[in-house]
Amino acid sequence: MTTRVFIDGAAGTTGLEIRDRLTGRDEFELLVLDDAQRKNEAARKEALHEADIAILCLPDDAAKKAVKLADGSNTRIIDASSAHRVADGWTYGFPELIGHETIANAQFVSNPGCYPTGFLALVAPLVRNGLLPADWPFTVNAVSGYSGGGNALIDRFGNEPDLAFRTYGLDLAHKHRPEMKLHAGLKHGVIFAPSVVPAYRGMLVEVPLHLGAMDGEPTADGLRTALHEFYSSSAVVTVSDNEPCSELALRQKTPASDQMQLHVFGNEGGYHARLIARLDNLGKGASGAAIQNLNIMCGLPETTGLRLTA
Repeated sequence: MTTRVFIDGAAGTTGLEIRDRLTGRDEFELLVLDDAQRKNEAARKEALHEADIAILCLPDDAAKKAVKLADGSNTRIIDASSAHRVADGWTYGFPELIGHETIANAQFVSNPGCYPTGFLALVAPLVRNGLLPADWPFTVNAVSGYSGGGNALIDRFGNEPDLAFRTYGLDLAHKHRPEMKLHAGLKHGVIFAPSVVPAYRGMLVEVPLHLGAMDGEPTADGLRTALHEFYSSSAVVTVSDNEPCSELALRQKTPASDQMQLHVFGNEGGYHARLIARLDNLGKGASGAAIQNLNIMCGLPETTGLRLTA
């Protein structure tokens, strides 16, 4: 049976990547609005009601309005915006953490943010099993390619060729913080320090830890082993072994990927650790995650159409 899919916001960065991943897949029929219709509320409402599943690739306010337009229909929704990531009645679309069956049975699924994807992949399993304390004051240092900022930031980097580094969120109130706190099960909000560099895609999300100041004497090896066990059945999230590594790099021409690799580095004395997630902000951080959730909601193998390396 063919599933009818409507991408609301298909002309944006995330929407274009989702459409590209669905091209040629005969399990889906794409409902497409032309340029004259895609901003027409009546046409969008009709498409939202006609679709089996709608994927919202919109700013937050527009995503909320789209959900209202879909009222009265049986349409299932995947929202790629941040509008519903901590909202009641929505399932958080991180199958490795939330559970595949939960997503398979959900009507409303909220795609995780790109930075929270890296943070939660590292921290949430370790807090759940008691290896990291839920009341720890976590910090997140992260760097991303500029495509994560949408068309406005893409244009900015294109028009300012001397722009080498941009840090932001200096009001300490970034919209990703509630998502990180809630879905990691933390007592305190995190200190989040995001930045952008002149690479189109790719990101590194780091959580530095002072293990020696924690109760229970956690070790880097213990954290790595726990993450290995947690993601042992995942084809999307992998955990790197304790191989010698002196650096991790983002490159300007990093190929698209829907995988995420986790690293745990520790010093010789065992008192410090650096947890680092490496992912594509447009892959597992956005479009790839939406496709993974779509597959699960349709009862298909979750990796179908994803860009994964062997």
